Amino acid sequence: MRTARLGRAFGTEPSAVGGVVLLLPGGDEVSERRPSPLLATASVLALGRKLARAGRDEGLAAHVVHYRYRGWNGGAAHPARDAGWAADEVRRRYGDVPVCLAGLGMGGRAALRAAGHEAVTSVLAIAPWLPAEDMAAPPEPVKQLAGRQVLIVHGTNDGRSDPELSFRLAARAKKANRDVCRFEVHSDGHGLRHYRDEVAALAADFVLGSLFGRAFSRPVVDALAAPPPLGLRMPLAAGFGGTLRR
Repeated sequence: MRTARLGRAFGTEPSAVGGVVLLLPGGDEVSERRPSPLLATASVLALGRKLARAGRDEGLAAHVVHYRYRGWNGGAAHPARDAGWAADEVRRRYGDVPVCLAGLGMGGRAALRAAGHEAVTSVLAIAPWLPAEDMAAPPEPVKQLAGRQVLIVHGTNDGRSDPELSFRLAARAKKANRDVCRFEVHSDGHGLRHYRDEVAALAADFVLGSLFGRAFSRPVVDALAAPPPLGLRMPLAAGFGGTLRR
């Protein structure tokens, strides 16, 4: 039987871990093949290293979640189930520490879906892949996001994951949870390559704030406080990371 697993930890020694970010890679809509380890994790490894460096003083550990299957696979929702298993594994290894689920593409959907796990305190969904809306099918759930801090980041020119779908999900979630915000990266695509540094800085700002109580940057504070649609279409400014460092 296939099992999910955690990649090696980036960051703090196990005895000093104060919080964990679980990195959820992208994948395919339907596939029961095993993910290619290198291809599947390439998109999240760099982010994991940056987050671990930024949170070293607080005791942040970052792990990539290696899925059992490459695909979401309909109602099986394999990546979301693997994310839940990974949160259980964090509890087993590190005890009662806060967990942030951080996913890219299909991993973003997995992070949002698995947010109801009791160890999860926050969710970061980058360019989340969401299913097209179907009047005959129930909408993507949002109840599990209650009590969690949620940040979604999406490029407005994403041709693989419709940014309008992540906006609509965020709008539904915001009705029951004020701690939801969403940033738009104008004119960038699915990989957010043109604003990679800004996205990484925003991710670090949110992850460290949600796990360890660091003060959020002013843009994140404003996005969380603003009513829809303003707080759900917050533009990510060029140079965001450099501005924080100054």
